[in-house]
Amino acid sequence: MEKFQEAREKALKSLRTADHMVSVTYGVVKDPKLLLAIVENLNTALQETMNSIIYYDRLFKRIPPFQDSFESRYNIFRLKSARRYNLDSEYIATIAEVKEMLDEHKKSPVEFIRNDKFVICNDSYRMKTLSIVDIKKYIARAKIFIQEANIITSKNEALFG
Repeated sequence: MEKFQEAREKALKSLRTADHMVSVTYGVVKDPKLLLAIVENLNTALQETMNSIIYYDRLFKRIPPFQDSFESRYNIFRLKSARRYNLDSEYIATIAEVKEMLDEHKKSPVEFIRNDKFVICNDSYRMKTLSIVDIKKYIARAKIFIQEANIITSKNEALFG
């Protein structure tokens, strides 16, 4: 299995997990702390989808070699692959927003729950809230993004067995 196919499978698995957590688990548990776990799965799904496209492009030598860091992969995707395939800029923004949310969570000194929302504060107490409604929007976008990526990366699938 090629690298882009592995990334595509990981993305689908993570999206299914995030979707199940939103539609089933959160409905039962109703704990806003679960929102972070959902966002982590969503982040994995988005990044692996992005990776599947750039690995696919790299396989066909459409893009130059790149470092294996998020910033490098993101910039190659944003500047080369997304333009080549005419992907919606909303996908690029969603990838950045979800990654930024997790980064802020990791750096945040204070987090708390208020009105079924998970609130993340930075050092200067600028707050970012995370709600189930926001996550459902992100998941809906991610589903469409993954479908489009699957169409792109399955065009020459027969070459790889």
